[in-house]
Amino acid sequence: MTLIDTHTHLDSFARRGDLPAVLERARAAGVSAMVAIGTEPDDWALHRDLAREHAGTVHFSVGLHPCCVGGDWAQAVAQMEAFWGVRLRQGYGGQAGVNDLPDPTMPRPVALGECGLDRFHLPKEAAAAEETFAWQRAAFAAQLEIAQRRKCPLVVHSRGAFRECVEMIDAGGLDWARVVFHCFSEGAAEMAELARRGGRGSFTGILTYKNADAVRAAARTQGLERLMLETDAPYLTPMPHRGKPNEPAFYAAYGGIRRGIFPTDPRRAGRGHHRKREGVFPDLTQRPQRIVQNLNHPSPLRCAQGYGWRGHGGTSSFAP
Repeated sequence: MTLIDTHTHLDSFARRGDLPAVLERARAAGVSAMVAIGTEPDDWALHRDLAREHAGTVHFSVGLHPCCVGGDWAQAVAQMEAFWGVRLRQGYGGQAGVNDLPDPTMPRPVALGECGLDRFHLPKEAAAAEETFAWQRAAFAAQLEIAQRRKCPLVVHSRGAFRECVEMIDAGGLDWARVVFHCFSEGAAEMAELARRGGRGSFTGILTYKNADAVRAAARTQGLERLMLETDAPYLTPMPHRGKPNEPAFYAAYGGIRRGIFPTDPRRAGRGHHRKREGVFPDLTQRPQRIVQNLNHPSPLRCAQGYGWRGHGGTSSFAP
């Protein structure tokens, strides 16, 4: 069974020199690939270089995390499309058109994100909080425009701002089949809102915590056939590893909680768990050279009948 950690942060491992051991432990645990998620310009190029060095194992995204948004957010977002091989001819936002400059030797992002809105980490002072949240909204709107233009998957960070995020995605006209709310920590009602639109949530080690009944209810609402899991390493370590830094190798620990949430015929669960990675990230099962080719020419994702979702590379599941 192929395991893909669709949301992890590898920059801290790489900067400490720990990444080779982290990748080896992941391989030993059956994790064959992972997506290194971008949060700010300082990690975008690093993750791209890791994707080139570990082709087929490490993939990457670019995005401006809401907690990294400041008054200079526009300068950061203006650098983003270059990672798809795009040079803006004039100004920000591609209003004067864009030039695609394909470079077949350079990996392309498999998604845009993580980006979104975060009320939890706003400044305590009211005026500063209002200003920061306005910057977050502007930066998120700009990234939604890029995602719409690139027709790429979108990884959303939403904390204390679920309704605003949903409304902005609706207003942006994005294809909800490409939208995932990572580290989903809302309840069943919010999950039903995503499902109604065709989007989904992805679950972290929070699922394994005793006090996370509402999150487990949301997972049940999404259903086994649409279940998505991630590590969000080095954060949110699942039980029984809690207390240690998280890493992609711990992805396999979700198997037990999955069976607890979805008591079912294990043969049926095994079939379902191969079928949905490509619903949001369609290129992860392609050979490295094919990944580059596909990401130079993004194509729409298509909903498959029956189990799961279909993209360029067939069908499979995020779940272990």
